[in-house]
Amino acid sequence: MKSMTGYGRGECARAGVKITVELNSVNRRQADITINLPRELMELEPRIRDIINARVSRGRLNVAVGYHPSSERPQAHIRLDTGLAKAYLQAAKKLHRELGIDGSVTLDSLLRLPGVVNLIEAETDAEVLAPLVEKALNQALDQLIRMREREGKHLAADLTKRLQRIREGVEKIRAEAPNVVKRYQQQLHARIRNAGIELSLDDERLAKEVALFADRADISEELTRLSSHLNQFAGCLASDEPVGRTLDFLSQEMSREINTVGSKANDISIAQTVVLLKGELEKIREQVQNIE
Repeated sequence: MKSMTGYGRGECARAGVKITVELNSVNRRQADITINLPRELMELEPRIRDIINARVSRGRLNVAVGYHPSSERPQAHIRLDTGLAKAYLQAAKKLHRELGIDGSVTLDSLLRLPGVVNLIEAETDAEVLAPLVEKALNQALDQLIRMREREGKHLAADLTKRLQRIREGVEKIRAEAPNVVKRYQQQLHARIRNAGIELSLDDERLAKEVALFADRADISEELTRLSSHLNQFAGCLASDEPVGRTLDFLSQEMSREINTVGSKANDISIAQTVVLLKGELEKIREQVQNIE
């Protein structure tokens, strides 16, 4: 089991170029990847996205790729268009003769004219650099995943403790459930006596009322489903597959069963235990939001 929080960094250098990749991830219900690439490597974005998707299934992931050419690698250079500069100069002289306009053409003014000075960028073949990018990316992903796994172990340990507390609460409720009907029967008899009504304890109407209450207050099915959800949840904690969505679903189902137990049992003793279970489950639901 993995957390969705992590950081990783990788780098690869060859042929006068160093590629760096930094990754950081935080919680997100779906996979959300943001990639920042230098202009020279823009065409590699789909490939980078595919590699990440193959290894990370959930979370908001920020990717920063750096391109660092060394001084030995060919750099941008300037190219002068001398022919164009001569044409500008001849045109200026012609205007001077034909229009009689005073003025002189300086070197500074020629260099400022469009097309005379051109900046030629050094060519960069993204496909040639792709293996470097992939190697740095996989290094960063390895580091990120190791961190997410370490965090996942801590989360699993905490969730296991909370699951055990819920199990203990469920068993306490299961043991207490038979006493609920007995207490209701005693309370019903006491109310009848206090009202001054002469009614035999074996009266059929009393028995029917107690039976109806027992049926309404029966929580055996809810406790069985709750125990099943707890077992499934524990199984997911030991899985190497992404289980965050499954755990989120199971948490919701457990919440539904616990709420039903509290409302159907209609008993103070059980209600107190239900409050404790809700508290533990709420902490579990918060932690589950961190799991991939």
